[in-house]
Amino acid sequence: MANYTIEEKASFTVLGFGVELKSDYTDFMGIAKEKAAFLAQAQADGTIDRLKKVALNDDFFIVNEAINNKMMYYVGVMSKETLPEATRLIQFPKGDYLVIPGEGSTSEELSNNLTNLAFGKVLGEVSEVAYVGGPNTSVEKGTRDGMFIGEMWLPVVKQ
Repeated sequence: MANYTIEEKASFTVLGFGVELKSDYTDFMGIAKEKAAFLAQAQADGTIDRLKKVALNDDFFIVNEAINNKMMYYVGVMSKETLPEATRLIQFPKGDYLVIPGEGSTSEELSNNLTNLAFGKVLGEVSEVAYVGGPNTSVEKGTRDGMFIGEMWLPVVKQ
């Protein structure tokens, strides 16, 4: 049985820079390549650094969202400020969230591990709640013993 909790969270907003993923939603290799390319570009062009400068805390978000029949992928932070070139303010509703802890040797590996754990294992094991769609996010919380640590947050409803 996977390690997870169900937590009530207040609504929150993530200031994000994003990209539309063009691969078919069943093309996991294509999606992974697009995500990796976007993350590398966001690191190289200073997008991630700009976001972290306006962040309210140390949490760093990698968000998946289906919007207007498009698969969107964002990097972001909680912020009271805005950046004019930001792609979107991503609204997360108040409610119950399935929270899954994990780790990875890089930020990207952490996000991939959390996503795979959530959608490949935990959601199949959990019977008391159901994922309702909407934005989901991996949240990088920091490092410990050289590893990136974080959580996956999925909005859910009780069954």
